Amino acid sequence: MYLKIFLYLFTLSLSLSSFSQDLPKDYFESPLDIPLLLSGTFGELRSNHFHAGMDIKTKGTTGLSVQASAEGYVGRIKIQHGGYGKALYIYHPNGYQTVYAHLDNFSPEIQKLVKEKQYQKESFEIELFPEESDLIVSQGETIAYSGNSGSSGGPHLHFEIRDYQSKPMNPFLFGFDEIQDSQKPTVFALHSYAIGEDSHVNGNSGRKQLKLIQKNNGDFMTESIKVYGDIGFGIEVTDRLDLSYNKNGVYSIKTKLNGKPIFENTFDKFSFYETRYINRLLDFEFYKTEKRRIHKLFVEPNNPLSVYTDAYNQGVVSVFKDSLNQQFEIEVSDFKGNTQSITIPIESDFRVGIEPNTQKETEYLAKADAASVFEEGKIDIYIPKNALYEDTYLEINIEGLSVDLHNYTTPLHKSVTIGFDVSQYSQEDQRKLYIAQVNPWGGQYYVSTYKKKDRLTTRTNQFGSYALFEDSTPPSIKPKNFTDKQWVSNFRYLELEINDEETGIESYRATVNGKFILMEYDYKTNTLIHDFNDDKISDTKNELKVVVIDKVGNTAIFEAEFSRKN
Repeated sequence: MYLKIFLYLFTLSLSLSSFSQDLPKDYFESPLDIPLLLSGTFGELRSNHFHAGMDIKTKGTTGLSVQASAEGYVGRIKIQHGGYGKALYIYHPNGYQTVYAHLDNFSPEIQKLVKEKQYQKESFEIELFPEESDLIVSQGETIAYSGNSGSSGGPHLHFEIRDYQSKPMNPFLFGFDEIQDSQKPTVFALHSYAIGEDSHVNGNSGRKQLKLIQKNNGDFMTESIKVYGDIGFGIEVTDRLDLSYNKNGVYSIKTKLNGKPIFENTFDKFSFYETRYINRLLDFEFYKTEKRRIHKLFVEPNNPLSVYTDAYNQGVVSVFKDSLNQQFEIEVSDFKGNTQSITIPIESDFRVGIEPNTQKETEYLAKADAASVFEEGKIDIYIPKNALYEDTYLEINIEGLSVDLHNYTTPLHKSVTIGFDVSQYSQEDQRKLYIAQVNPWGGQYYVSTYKKKDRLTTRTNQFGSYALFEDSTPPSIKPKNFTDKQWVSNFRYLELEINDEETGIESYRATVNGKFILMEYDYKTNTLIHDFNDDKISDTKNELKVVVIDKVGNTAIFEAEFSRKN
């Protein structure tokens, strides 16, 4: 055993010493035995995060054999209702990890271990860390079957390669040359930003879309822009692979000023701890209002993203009163080297009387580098240090037990805490209260609510409107594929529909004849599913009991009788 550990650590140390050198291009194989077509690529801009791997299409179906990309051992298994759903993590002798997510099921050996632990814990959601010797796998060995579990929007396999620090890396760096891409990235729009108070672009402060002119070779240029002060640019761009219509992320964006590189953003690797800084890379306000992503080509303060590999003057162009004409160039590339470029001629144009794009001052000033507390009536607000990217005057309006907390178009890096004093309610009534975010377009949805004495709190990473509501309606439970007192001997699955329209499902538990049975909850279809292959229910007559609790504690109980012979 000690020799095995020593050999593993020795191999790991060798791999780490050469980590900064050539990456192993032929070490990892495709996890699916079908032609690789992708619906998502590494570094793609998603809501509040970068995409950490590549999404492999599975022909619109589930159940394809998922194979170990290289030899190693299964060191982590995680099953959750959302997120990655059913996921496997394989640790390889060279120090890398591979991740396989949104699975439908596991190989028989792994499935046996998982079911055993789920029944021990009496929970569908579970996280396991097997020992190195428990689940050793060979390259190409079937470890699972593709699915649509968790927060997946359709059947596919999410596949990652992580380094020895668990940082996700671009799988294209390791080969996978069979993925075809002969198309240039597609540029949808270009925007300018006047950054300083006295800055302008063509007489405009703030953000302004620039007209693109396509040249004969397919690249773009703009008309000469008249500029003064510090300015930056942002681009709306996606990439498309051959044989696929999905809009994917681009690999690299570089800019030059008069031929000199001043900015480079390349998606080779990032850390999960930094991924939320995507809200600093994007124009967050534009995304929230227009549902389009502008990729900023300059680095603002409080943006430590490691995907920037070169940023002279933070990518900002400074134009003074006596500056000569300049030329700004943008080069957007995918991993295969297909490139789209934009040329922007710049002229100096000093003007006075430009209306600066400044914040509206209010009595609520929140500093980025310090915590802030605001309290009025029965509501208090705590904003921790570094929750904001810059000092911000907040607009706060409190009326009774509701608060309009600034503007939802302003990003938050850390969660703020909102507290409600509910001492005027009886203890019985307090148990039914919850906090919800009220949408600008109408309707509300539950946000995690915590109770301590006579106070309810929530932690949220979004500005917006929050208010107190009451939920006294229990969840609903309905059988989907059986009726009471039915024979189900030929059934593989037992299915029920559970739903709670106001606060949502917090927990559920199912028993047959008083003993726990495992039921999988698919929140996307509001379905509880029991697989009869998981147990040996052999009594002719069986009593089923399902208890479902919503997020304020309202409880629903469903009971039925079914008969079955194996």
